[in-house]
Amino acid sequence: MRGITWLAVGLVVLLTMPLASADILSRIELKDAGSLGESDLGITVGAVSPDGQDVLIGGINGYARLLSADEADNRALDVELVTGRNSTIHDIAWHPRGNTALLVGDDGMAMRYDTYDHSITYVNGTFGVLGFDLTSVIWRPAGDFAYVASSTGEVWKFAEHTGFELLDNLGESAISGLACHRNYNVCVLASVDEGMAVIDEAHAVGWLSQTASETWVGVDCASGILNECVGFASGLTSKVIRINTLDARQSTVETGVPWGLPSGEFVDVTRGHDSSSLVHLAPLGLVRYTPMTGEAFTVLVPEDAAEWDPVLAGRGLSVVWETSRHNGFMITDFGNIIEFTPAVEEVEMNIMDVLVLGAVAISVPGVILGLIYMNSPWLQRKYKEFRFGKK
Repeated sequence: MRGITWLAVGLVVLLTMPLASADILSRIELKDAGSLGESDLGITVGAVSPDGQDVLIGGINGYARLLSADEADNRALDVELVTGRNSTIHDIAWHPRGNTALLVGDDGMAMRYDTYDHSITYVNGTFGVLGFDLTSVIWRPAGDFAYVASSTGEVWKFAEHTGFELLDNLGESAISGLACHRNYNVCVLASVDEGMAVIDEAHAVGWLSQTASETWVGVDCASGILNECVGFASGLTSKVIRINTLDARQSTVETGVPWGLPSGEFVDVTRGHDSSSLVHLAPLGLVRYTPMTGEAFTVLVPEDAAEWDPVLAGRGLSVVWETSRHNGFMITDFGNIIEFTPAVEEVEMNIMDVLVLGAVAISVPGVILGLIYMNSPWLQRKYKEFRFGKK
């Protein structure tokens, strides 16, 4: 009887818990926060420093700039940077200690930004990547090596004392993204045509089965607790990679999960607040994926962005970061800065919601009282005395 009681109480608790909304709606409000310039700057990428204070952005013709993460709309806090290159910057990776960052791009561009004097200089061994269009760069958590990838499938490990060393077992497809687990020296690469692969602690590459049929646009390892990374592919599909920490090349891939969005397409992924991933959509939109729960929610619906400002919404989303959940900034490829804050959501209940809630409100007290009565000999005795006493 006691087991039945606890089961019933558990069911009651579940019935009265708030339900997570899976509605397709925008959970942020947008505000035009100005622009980095009066002409099209061709912004391509940005990265937040490990301490969350700065954002380093890059673009075409070697454009680079340092912004305040909290006050991206304040031009007085900007630092104009000089690369001395005309190449397009495609990716930026801060060193885990946060004192330097690597910038990579077309024509073998591989440079280092130094926070000490805001200088940008060539890294050691750049002759080894001359002629390659570099697409991605990431530091593994130990900070001893970075991985640099190209548009033709090459991946190098890099350290200042050794320069660039080409890895083995590579493909020929463009690398669209690199991500490393936050606590293990295990990284994942995503390619456009040949699937995804794991790079283990010894820099060995192992390709993951069941990933070659998708066109991967990015990968993220947002959780430092779970042994997993998540790849995002065109066609609104994602797959979870389960990291084998003993032998990373034996990692496995779960079945792909299609996302039920009525419009939009995955184009990139950025680290969100609180160990989540913010997936970029085209047209301009955002979806949040939370690894700890496996849930996904729309943050910005493209149709709402278009209704807010059709001009800005028609531009590409190049950089996005959060200072707290649903608070932060976006930067378009043109150089427009968009601030976002949490939206005030109005909950509208239809007649079915009212009926269900009404039934729960009526039944729950009855269930609780019935359970108390069934398990209380004293109440049962008093009820019998009351009933037969009247007769």
